[in-house]
Amino acid sequence: MKNQRIVFNKRPVGEPSDECFRLEEVDIPELSEGQLLIKVGWLSLDPYMRGRMNDVKSYVEPLQIGDVMTGESTGVVVKSSSPHFNPGDYVAVHKGWQSYIVCDDNDPRLMKLDLTNGTLSAHLGVVGMPGRTAYFGLNEVGKPKVGETLVVAAASGAVGSAVGQIAKISGLRAVGIAGGELKCAYVRDELGFDDCIDYKAAGFDERLRQACPEGIDIYFENVGGAVTKAVAPMLNVGARVPICGYISNYNDEDITKAETPFHILKSLDSVPEHRFFVVYEWQDRYEEATKQLGEWVKQGVLKYKECVGEGLSQAPSLFRGMLKGKNFGKQLVKIADL
Repeated sequence: MKNQRIVFNKRPVGEPSDECFRLEEVDIPELSEGQLLIKVGWLSLDPYMRGRMNDVKSYVEPLQIGDVMTGESTGVVVKSSSPHFNPGDYVAVHKGWQSYIVCDDNDPRLMKLDLTNGTLSAHLGVVGMPGRTAYFGLNEVGKPKVGETLVVAAASGAVGSAVGQIAKISGLRAVGIAGGELKCAYVRDELGFDDCIDYKAAGFDERLRQACPEGIDIYFENVGGAVTKAVAPMLNVGARVPICGYISNYNDEDITKAETPFHILKSLDSVPEHRFFVVYEWQDRYEEATKQLGEWVKQGVLKYKECVGEGLSQAPSLFRGMLKGKNFGKQLVKIADL
C-alpha cells in the first residue's frame, strides 16, 4: 500500500502551471504510539491555497518547495495506535493533498466527525471550514442586526452561499454578487437571496444600486478588485466589512503591489469598520458552529452545492479552474470510495 501525494514543486508567477506541482508515490510509515492512519475520501480545494504558494509574509508561513500542498481532507481511520481513535472513525484533517495521512492523535488540525451533522464531503463545505468561516465571519465580525442589508461577493461559492443564507435566517436583506446568470439565478431562486447581481454583465454598478436602495450595512468580502470598488461608495455610515479574502488578486504576479480591499476602503470619506479574519480565531467553538450549521441543513434553510472532480492527479487543474471561478459550488476532489 502506497501513499500518493502532491508536493509543491515551483513558485508560480501568476497562474500556477503544472510545473508547480509534483505527484509522488511514497511508502506509508509504521505508526508510532498515539498515531493514526487515515484513508482519505475527499479533498477540499480553497482559494487561500494560492496565497500560501507565494513567498510573502502572511498569517501563516508560506509553503516551501517540497512541502505537501496544503489542504483539508475527510476520511476514515484505518489503523490506530491511539486510545482516542478507533478504526472506522470518520475524521477531518488538515494535512494536505494526499491519499493516506499519518497523524498524531493530539494534532490541533484533526477533528472527529459526527455524520449526523452532514456527509463526509459536507464536512469540507457547508458544515466544515467554509461554513464555519461564514458563521463566525458574519456573526462575530459582521455583527448583523435584523433589517440590515448585507452584500456578499462570490455568492454562489461555498462561503458566500452560506453567508447569505445565514443572513436571511438572521432577518437581514441578502444581496449576492456572482459571475454569470446561471449562478445568479441559483443564488436567487434556490438559495433564497433577495437579489443577485452579475458582475460580468453591463450595468453592474447600476443594478447593485437598485438592489440596495438603502445602502449597504455589511459587505462580506471574498473578491476584491472592481467588485469592491462598486460596493465601497454604497457603504452606509457604521457599515462593517469582514474580509475573508480577495480572490481577484491571488494570481497577480506581485501581490504586494496589488490594490487590495484595504486600500479601497481606507480611501473612503467614512471608513467602515473592517478587518481580515481567519476561522481559526474561533477554533474552540468549532463544535458549536458545526452542530448549528448541520441543524440548518436538516431544516432545509441552509442549502449547498458541490462541484466534484475525480482523482488526486486532477487537483492542480481543478485548483486553477476554481481560481478563475469555473467551479459552481464547493470545489472538491473525490480521492477514494470509503
